Amino acid sequence: MKHTTPLSRRTFLRRGCTGMSALPLLNTLLNLRLMEGVAAASAPAAGEYRALVCLLLAGGNDSFNMLIPRDPTAYATYQTSRSNLALPPAQIININPIGLPQFGVHYLMPELANLFETGKAAFVANVGSLIEPVQNRTQVAQNSKRLPLGLYSHSDQIEQWQTSIPHSRSGIGWGGRAADLLKDLNANQTVPMGISLDGGNVFQTGNSVAEYSITTSGATALSSYNAGWVQYHDLQNALSTAVDSQLTRQYSNLLSQTFNARKKSALDAYNIFATASAPALPGGITFPNTYVGSRLQMIAKAIQGRAAMGATRQTFFINWGGWDHHSDVLVSQEAMLPQVSAAVSAFYNQLVALGVANNVTLFTASDFGRTLTSNSRGSDHAWGGNQFVVGGAVAGKKIYGAYPSLALNPDVGSEVNPLDTGRGRFIPTTSCDQFFAELALWLGVSKSNLPLIFPNIGNFYDVNGGAPPLGFVM
Repeated sequence: MKHTTPLSRRTFLRRGCTGMSALPLLNTLLNLRLMEGVAAASAPAAGEYRALVCLLLAGGNDSFNMLIPRDPTAYATYQTSRSNLALPPAQIININPIGLPQFGVHYLMPELANLFETGKAAFVANVGSLIEPVQNRTQVAQNSKRLPLGLYSHSDQIEQWQTSIPHSRSGIGWGGRAADLLKDLNANQTVPMGISLDGGNVFQTGNSVAEYSITTSGATALSSYNAGWVQYHDLQNALSTAVDSQLTRQYSNLLSQTFNARKKSALDAYNIFATASAPALPGGITFPNTYVGSRLQMIAKAIQGRAAMGATRQTFFINWGGWDHHSDVLVSQEAMLPQVSAAVSAFYNQLVALGVANNVTLFTASDFGRTLTSNSRGSDHAWGGNQFVVGGAVAGKKIYGAYPSLALNPDVGSEVNPLDTGRGRFIPTTSCDQFFAELALWLGVSKSNLPLIFPNIGNFYDVNGGAPPLGFVM
C-alpha cells in the first residue's frame, strides 16, 4: 500500500485551496486558525480605525454605460456594439485617468466624476467571478477551464460576489470570514463588526459572526421580543401536556435562560448603538433623501460613534435592488445612477468632516455586467463589469485592471475579440478575488490568511510576493 503524508495546514495555505471539492475543509482551517490565536493582524496603533462599505447594486448594473471609452477609435467601437444603448458624447462626462486615454462616466454622475478627477475615486474594470484565469471564448465553449457555477444566473452570481467562492454554493461571505479573523481587534464585541442596513446577507455572515441589522433610523427596536415571549409561553404550555412535568420544568428553564441571555445581548447592543449613533453629524453636509443617501447617512452616524462602540474594524452593507434592466435601461439608469453618485459624494464629504476620510473605503458590487448588445429594449445578463471604489486611502484617478475591447465576435466565423463569449458577454480580466483581496488586506487581514478567505486567490495573486493584488488602496 502506498503511504501518503497528510497535508499540513501550513502546506495547504501555502499552496492555496484551489483543489478543494468541499467547503467544510476551508471552514475547519479557519476555525483552527482562530483557535491558534494568531488569526488577528498586529494590534492597530492607538486610535487607528478602518471600515469597508459595500454598496451592492443588485440585479446587474449595466456598467459599460457607467464607464465609457472616449478615445475616438474605442468610442466608435462602443457606439457600434451598443447600438441604441450607446450614450452620445453630450451625455458623457470626460475623465482623465492616469496613464490611459480619456474615458467618460454617465452624464448624471458628475459627483463621481469629480471624486475621480480629484483622486478620491478609482474604477476597477471588467471584474467578475472566476475560479481561474480564462483567456478566450474557446476555453469557455469547450469547458477547458473551470467556470463559476451558474454563469449569468442572478442567484448564483450575486452569492458569489458576496462569498468569492465561485466553485461551490456557500452561505458564508468573505466579509464574514474576514470578521472571524479580525473581530477581536474591537475592544467591545457587543455590537458586531458587521452592520447591515438591509437585513440578513451572505457577505457579512461568517463561521462565528453575523450582521447586526439596523434601519435608517438607527438600531432596530426590540418589540419583536414580545412575539418571542408569546411563542415561548405557547411552547411551555404545550410541553406541560406532552411530557413529564419535571422534564418540562427543566426544559423550559433552559429555554428561558437561553432566551433571556440572547435578549440581554440584543438589549445591550441596542443601547450601545443607539447612544453612540445619536449625536448629530458635523459639517452641515446634506444627504439626498434617497434609498442610498439615507443609508449612507446612518452609516456615517455609526462611524462617528465608533469609539463608544469600541470599534476598530467594521464593515457596512447596503443592498439596493432593481438593476435588472432588460428593458428601459437608459431611462432606468437616468433615475438610479445619479442617486448613487450624489449619495456617495455626500458620504465622502461627511467622512472628511468627521476626519476619517482615509479610514473608510466604499466599494460597489453587482451580480454581473450586462450584454453590450441591445435586446431592442435593454440589456441582458453577462459576466465581467466595472466597479468603483471611493475613499481617502484610494489611489485614485486610475482605472485598475484591463478595460476590454468592446468589439463583438460574429455569431460564426473568426474570433475578433477573445473576451467576447457572445453578444458582448465579456470574460473578466480581473477576478473578484483580486478586487476583494485588496480590500481585505487594507482592512487588516494578513497575506498568509488570504487563502482562508479567498480559496482561489493563488490562481491570481502570489500571497508570498511583495506587490498588492491591484494597488488601488494605500
